[in-house]
Amino acid sequence: MNQPTSEAIISLQDVNKVFQNGSIRFAALKEINAHFYPGEFVSVVGRSGSGKSTLANMITGIDHPTTGAVLINGTAIHKLNESKMSIWRGRNLGIVFQFFQLMPTLTILENVLLPMDLTEDLPLVQREQRAMELLAMVELNDFCDQYPDQVSTGQQQSAAIARALANDPPILIADEPTGNLDSRTAETIFGIFVNLVQQGKTIIMVTHDNTLAKRTDRVLRISDGCLLDPTQEQ
Repeated sequence: MNQPTSEAIISLQDVNKVFQNGSIRFAALKEINAHFYPGEFVSVVGRSGSGKSTLANMITGIDHPTTGAVLINGTAIHKLNESKMSIWRGRNLGIVFQFFQLMPTLTILENVLLPMDLTEDLPLVQREQRAMELLAMVELNDFCDQYPDQVSTGQQQSAAIARALANDPPILIADEPTGNLDSRTAETIFGIFVNLVQQGKTIIMVTHDNTLAKRTDRVLRISDGCLLDPTQEQ
């Protein structure tokens, strides 16, 4: 198990998230204080509707806290506007979704190239080589010219991981990455995550699978928008 050896790379400070629907207010997150460290593999578990995906959305900048702060490598991401957030996210975060969210009209290779084309950090002539190296890592290099609907769900998720790593971000956020996969494929995806952590990536995995969660460095349990035992994440 990895132990924190440096300052937190991600800090959520007194984060509250309230959704308003007419006169109805719903507190999805309540006074969340959490810290994540470089090279750490952390799982976030809880029942459906507990707030675990909302917590992930705070870290990715897909959503913003009603009150509180989200700091990643010293950047207050909750204060970034959408255009700045898009560029910052492309360079600093990889996101893996439960339903893959691959572009159906692009090949597997083109999907992996997309983040590199958006940030333009890597010279054009180097992008395809980088993409093919990532596809080889997840054993998809022979499927690079296929479209998402031409490969299995496990291969789609592997492609989504390759895409998330396109710009070599230090942090990977995975929201129920094995939720639609059979147990054998889920194990393969988990193995990829373990290898990435060994390479120094920080991974936060939202999951309902307690068996997988227990194999990560740390487990944060959330219920009704609250961390059940905040002292375990300090």
